[in-house]
Amino acid sequence: MSEQDRSTLFELMGGAETVRRIVEAFYPKVQNHPLLAPLFPSDIEPVMDKQYMFLSQFFGGPTLYSDVHGHPMMRARHMAFPITVERADAWLGCMAEAMQEVGLPDELRDFLLQRLKGSAYHFVNTPEDE
Repeated sequence: MSEQDRSTLFELMGGAETVRRIVEAFYPKVQNHPLLAPLFPSDIEPVMDKQYMFLSQFFGGPTLYSDVHGHPMMRARHMAFPITVERADAWLGCMAEAMQEVGLPDELRDFLLQRLKGSAYHFVNTPEDE
């Protein structure tokens, strides 16, 4: 097994700096999206910090989120928000744009988005007609 084969996604994507850049590119898109903006507070900084910690951990980096907030339990933490398939699609779209904006290679971006897709659709808790 080569050294690259042992790398985490976190390392392959550029580590903490890249995750922070993705989060910083992502949230302005979310705040401007008509389906997503109403779900987020106007003070987005705490949300950005949590997202940075979560994505770092999710992609194999340090366990920042769990160290501060305990087990992620992300579905339970998102149950208070009406998440539809359309909103999950919008969230993934904003994330794809952010990853492209920071210059992730297409193949890596697609792989990361595939990993995030399972979580995004797992959070769906509201039918489209509500």
